[in-house]
Amino acid sequence: MAKILLAIGDAAEVLDTFYPMFRLREEGYEVHVGGPERRTYHLVLHERPPGWDITAEMPGYSLAADIAFKDANPAEYSGLVISGGRAPEYLRYDPDLIRFTRVMFGANKPVASVCHGIEILAAADVVRGKEVTTVAKCRFDCELFGGRYVDREVVVSGNLVTARTWHDNPAWMREYMKLLRSK
Repeated sequence: MAKILLAIGDAAEVLDTFYPMFRLREEGYEVHVGGPERRTYHLVLHERPPGWDITAEMPGYSLAADIAFKDANPAEYSGLVISGGRAPEYLRYDPDLIRFTRVMFGANKPVASVCHGIEILAAADVVRGKEVTTVAKCRFDCELFGGRYVDREVVVSGNLVTARTWHDNPAWMREYMKLLRSK
């Protein structure tokens, strides 16, 4: 059974995390939840209240990481999924996740990123020359690191599948599944 690493941390968005986890498991993939440490992480719900320009954050479910990033061997994984939410703000400083991400790109393995996950891809310097989408407030992250931002529900650029927010999950995972099956 092919393995996929699902990267999370505290403040990962609930739907950005659980939707791909269950969708991949439904298709028979072995999903390992990865975090900076092997422990339980606190997920959050993000929604934009009427009249707000930014999302509000509420506590969500908890999810235990099966593996710490430092213990994840990229050679054993067929793909990587990077959850959104606020977690990528600090996960982009994790050298083990950055190393894992760069190796996955170097091996041309399928990578999926939603929402703020682009911050990890930018920090790993793997969006350069790629067309990507993300939540609009992270447009700067992709453009500053050489990506070309487009506002669409899903974008496939080589081995990378990106989406804006959890509202785009069906299109995001549909395209990621196609990419995984083609490898």
